Amino acid sequence: MDNENEKYQKKIITIPNLLSFLRILMIPPLVWLYCVKEDYFGTLVLLTVSSLTDIADGIIARKFNMVSDFGKAFDPVADKLTQAVMLFCLTSRFKLMLFPLLLLVVKETIAAVTGILSIKKSGEVMGALWHGKAATVMLYIIMAVHIIWFDLPAYVSFLLILLCTAMMIISAVLYSIRNIKVIISYMR
Repeated sequence: MDNENEKYQKKIITIPNLLSFLRILMIPPLVWLYCVKEDYFGTLVLLTVSSLTDIADGIIARKFNMVSDFGKAFDPVADKLTQAVMLFCLTSRFKLMLFPLLLLVVKETIAAVTGILSIKKSGEVMGALWHGKAATVMLYIIMAVHIIWFDLPAYVSFLLILLCTAMMIISAVLYSIRNIKVIISYMR
């Protein structure tokens, strides 16, 4: 089993990584469907397919021992690009979507910096934790609701955005703590 894990650890071309790349290729059609065609149902369908490829790549990577260092870094990039672009599109109808968008940018910048430092110190690429996955699920839920529910009442929109940003802040703090602990432990 360890030989199988090691076999894929340094690979770049794997099925999970191809699925992550496919998610990046879905971004321009998402923007076109939402902003140009104003096809909100089509946007939701494509966003759902994108999120399902995210789930599938994780399952495939673990089940078939195709977890790679590149995939651990590339998968979140595909996710965050998709989320950022979709949140940006949603700001055209829901101005408060600017808050989770800005928080996403700040959170991911902090995570990237502390993550890169922890990789340099430990030599290990760490995977996602439960709170990051919870924040991602909440982001997809609020995006889906705001895409499909065109006349969403302002108070419902505000409440959903507030809950999501709270989870994003919790996740950012917990990832920062984890990464800083790794950095400090290797500095001793």
